[in-house]
Amino acid sequence: MKLALIRHGESETNNQNIFTGWLDPPLTQIGEQEAFRAGEWIAAREIEFDRVFTSLQTRAIKSANLLLDAADRAFLPVVKTWRLNERHYGAVQGAEKQKIADKLGKMQVNAWRRGYVVSPPAIKHQKFDRRYQDLDPHLLPASESLADTLQRVLPVWENAIAPALKNRQNILVVSHGNTLRALVKYLEEIPGEKISKLIIYSGEMILYEIDSDLEIKAKLSKRFDRPVDQ
Repeated sequence: MKLALIRHGESETNNQNIFTGWLDPPLTQIGEQEAFRAGEWIAAREIEFDRVFTSLQTRAIKSANLLLDAADRAFLPVVKTWRLNERHYGAVQGAEKQKIADKLGKMQVNAWRRGYVVSPPAIKHQKFDRRYQDLDPHLLPASESLADTLQRVLPVWENAIAPALKNRQNILVVSHGNTLRALVKYLEEIPGEKISKLIIYSGEMILYEIDSDLEIKAKLSKRFDRPVDQ
């Protein structure tokens, strides 16, 4: 079976080097192109997916839609879940990364961005968002480390994605940089002290070949920040 993990295309806050987290910026034109090129690449190689999973955030949803349009697979069922949202950056969401680095130091910022167990300061109040109105408020994060993000993601892996793969379905996940880093860490059993080396860029895809025991048999990484080779 095939499991494709694709980070959404470039968003406006990616372009502005801002801590984004659970903010909901739109894609840039470049980001839209990245998502569309991913779909073209999939179509050119005649890769067939059975189900799509994405977050409740606009940049991931639109990236999934653009990809499916380009692949002529808009009919595929899409599961949207908050568990695939980006890591919550707490009190630094919306702040420019360089300004925070100037104030607190580059090492602190890198620990938040690339480390495994360190989380930014928590926000004090959650802003109401209709998309989470049916969710237990106690489940809404106020800040997350990458380890926290993994614990949030694991239920959708264990209860939905993994069973679909075992049922011989090919699965496409369109999500966010840290969310996918957490999932890759789990799938590839990457130690926490080495996870800082893993970066998943906007519009990047990791394509796994997986057997019925969910063992990885092959892996391909592909970036779509330029026109694809057909």
